[in-house]
Amino acid sequence: MSKTATLETPEVGTSTIRIYTTSWCPDCYRAKSFLKQRGIEFEEVNIEQTEGAAEFVMSSNQGKRRVPTFEVNGRTFHCSPYDPRKLVRELGLESPVVLR
Repeated sequence: MSKTATLETPEVGTSTIRIYTTSWCPDCYRAKSFLKQRGIEFEEVNIEQTEGAAEFVMSSNQGKRRVPTFEVNGRTFHCSPYDPRKLVRELGLESPVVLR
């Protein structure tokens, strides 16, 4: 699954969001649901199917294969374990209606 993504918030302006995932990861599922529920588009990169993606994730996370890993405006962060408050903070979103 791949979606083109933009996020517009006062803090980050208009951004492209790329989320590195695996098909079996429950934290990835939750993070994608968080974005979808808020109407935030994103590009998903499955690290098991995309050449070089696992290496990118490991280089961004001190050698660990942590997913989901987000890339926004060239900045990376992971959300493993899933933490909706961290996503709100890292993406510069207002307080969400429901945190799941």
